Amino acid sequence: MDVGLQVADNNLQMKQRPSIFVIGGGLAGLTNAILLNRAGFPVTLAERKTYPFHKVCGEYVSNEVLPFLRTLGVFPEQLGASRISKLALSSASGRTLSSSLDLGGFGLSRFKLDHALYQLALHEGVHFIEGEKVNDVLYSGKIFEISIGGSEFQADMVIGSFGKRSNLDQRLMRKFFYKRSPYMAVKYFVRGDFAHDTIHLDNFDGGYCGFNKIEENLFCLCYLTENKHLRTYGSIPAMEQEVLMKNPVLKRLFEKAEFVWERPESINEIAFERKSLVDRHILMCGDTAGMIAPLCGNGMAMAFHSAKILSGHIISLCKDGINGQVRAQLEQEYTRSWHREFAFRLKVGRSIQRLFGKPVLSEFLLGAMRYIPSAVPALVSKTHGEPF
Repeated sequence: MDVGLQVADNNLQMKQRPSIFVIGGGLAGLTNAILLNRAGFPVTLAERKTYPFHKVCGEYVSNEVLPFLRTLGVFPEQLGASRISKLALSSASGRTLSSSLDLGGFGLSRFKLDHALYQLALHEGVHFIEGEKVNDVLYSGKIFEISIGGSEFQADMVIGSFGKRSNLDQRLMRKFFYKRSPYMAVKYFVRGDFAHDTIHLDNFDGGYCGFNKIEENLFCLCYLTENKHLRTYGSIPAMEQEVLMKNPVLKRLFEKAEFVWERPESINEIAFERKSLVDRHILMCGDTAGMIAPLCGNGMAMAFHSAKILSGHIISLCKDGINGQVRAQLEQEYTRSWHREFAFRLKVGRSIQRLFGKPVLSEFLLGAMRYIPSAVPALVSKTHGEPF
């Protein structure tokens, strides 16, 4: 009798598309929500902030994403994105090296890009819960219970796209959360007379700074540094003066720039540790699944691509419903696809990260690359993907 009831229950569950709850409304979360909603899945997305909002991010995107964005209905040029075709590097001492970017990219703020995706998702019928933090997620063996404030929600599937570091990582006891990270990141918007077609990556002791044009007359200045410098000098301005500006290139940049914000956006404890893709049957996507080193990586493109991969597997396998067997197959296929697409890029990115932010090594690397013209394009190609 029990077996018969279980079979009947599974058959009933397999007759309808499962409800999906997305935690986190960044690039990966919004993209999953749009694609799955278009495929007929009931989608709810919870975002702890209220759109639009700023995020600490380098705000450079490789053109590998353009074909996908067009199919999504997002056109960066209509949002005022800059076109980037050159890369400029500098060592901690100010030694410089320039190169063209074969594929190129564009600069666009997360404030504008995320908001455009949010408006698209809202228009197409995605249900949003904004300004509320997800406190916990429990899987009963059949359905998820999601706790938000004093309310409880249920869903057949949960996608985790809650960013680099979250209270949910601790609730899920994810291993990387308990390893202290030495890194913090700081981001500004600035104005000034700077090249519109170039992304700059400038080294200093313990970190590096990215700088590129975004929309309107704005530039994004975002740097990663070891948080020991903040403890040493006591404030962000003092740290910038005593550490970043030892690089003459960065000193000129900070002195020429008109800073738009009174205070920067910042984030601490940035982890580049390996992360699990599936945790308690929650499907992780974007930075929640694993973040590439920002110096040489392309995290925004990876967020879009990982969402395309995940939503594609869900649509293919779960269009007629979900049960334990389908869930297991989905988790296995998503994991294989993700590693096939991103594992090598992450490995290369972490390796290169160990070379930059260290004065002697960055000096040696830039010096060596001066005599090998193909070195920089080759380095970039290892951390970027093909158009998708």
